[in-house]
Amino acid sequence: MIGRTLKTYVIEAQLGKGGMGVVYRARDTKLDRLVALKVLPPELMRDEQRRRRFVTEARAASAVNHPAIASIYEIAEEDDLTFIVMEFVDGATLRTLIARGELDVPSAIEVGIQVADALAAAHEAGIVHRDIKSDNIMVTKDGHPKVLDFGLAKLLDLGQDGDPDVTRADTLAMTQTGVVMGTVSYMSPEQARGLPADPRSDMFSFGVVLYEAACGKLPFQGASALDTMHAIAFGETAPITTLRAGLPYSLQRVVDRCLQKKAADRYPSMRDVAIELKTVRRELETGATGGQPLVDRARGWARGLMARGGIWVGIAGFALGALLVGMATQKQKFELGPFFALVFFGSIFYRRFRNRRIGAVTKFAKRAGKLPEVRLVTGRGTQITVIVERPTAKTYLRLNSLLASANSGLFHGEPFTLNVRENVSVEERQSLLTSSGLHYASE
Repeated sequence: MIGRTLKTYVIEAQLGKGGMGVVYRARDTKLDRLVALKVLPPELMRDEQRRRRFVTEARAASAVNHPAIASIYEIAEEDDLTFIVMEFVDGATLRTLIARGELDVPSAIEVGIQVADALAAAHEAGIVHRDIKSDNIMVTKDGHPKVLDFGLAKLLDLGQDGDPDVTRADTLAMTQTGVVMGTVSYMSPEQARGLPADPRSDMFSFGVVLYEAACGKLPFQGASALDTMHAIAFGETAPITTLRAGLPYSLQRVVDRCLQKKAADRYPSMRDVAIELKTVRRELETGATGGQPLVDRARGWARGLMARGGIWVGIAGFALGALLVGMATQKQKFELGPFFALVFFGSIFYRRFRNRRIGAVTKFAKRAGKLPEVRLVTGRGTQITVIVERPTAKTYLRLNSLLASANSGLFHGEPFTLNVRENVSVEERQSLLTSSGLHYASE
């Protein structure tokens, strides 16, 4: 296939191979961009009913727009080949990063948050993935997760030879290849029993991925596919806190609920999972434990109000209230003393509010400086620039997580953006060291 042209796509290299087909890197000669081509196995597309349902499913999946979902550009056919044209993701699979030991706990949680949010968006659009696993999650070189293969798992749900009475569990049980064994380990109990998959099935599979990312091993494994499915349906998992030191109990709580055997005992939606994981991230950063602090709930309410210009309404209301209090306390005899006292304290509050953005950048720089790859952090306006040396995917994941935390603490204004750079010249580094926006520097 290398060098062959399918429609306007010139195949350059093979990227991977699995039960759902072979993936190639190709160049779109019409738009001059790199794409990923997934050429589907002919035996999966031979049945007309299967092919038609697959095309319908993949078209629906392509309509889901989310930064953590790899885009589907086109479904095409040429000669006897059916292939999907997808966004080319330059990075490594989550499984590869786990095997290399490149994920620390905060990085694993950051991947979980973004993937959970992507699944929530898909579920709200009526799309179920059905095959969530660490091989179907890529992490780009700049630390952004991408979920792959939305809509493809529907092919396996139709069983063999297009027979809808043969379930995906039956299909997998008949095969003992390494690829299929890996897929079996992520199945939900209802899938293992041959029942239809729904959003809560994706949630269980996500829980398996989160477990794997947190402690480096799968929760359910057996000597055969049937043994693994039996463990999924009836077996218990070892707590992740006993497998890796430093894992917060709040993360254990999220994993446990995602891996409940009964679908009704899991979270109501993936949106709830994402919210819980953000709480875990906040606990790790602050060192606090327990539920969501009351101040954070108030901050979320205030942020929504101020996004609509409520801050100025609040200031005006504060001043008017101070004036009315001063008048009421003097019983018709108005004095300016109480009024100026309230205005004084209000000005202190406003100053702290105004300086909050500076504090957010300072906190970001302090936390980023703990990463050995970070050499310099500057902040100018809404942009935070980080100079790094020999960064890994974990570096970018941690910096993206810190940026999300900085933006979550803002009450108003534009969110911060992140610019991560390496190989900076000596002259530019010296210029940054003498700039007014410098927040952190190391030798």
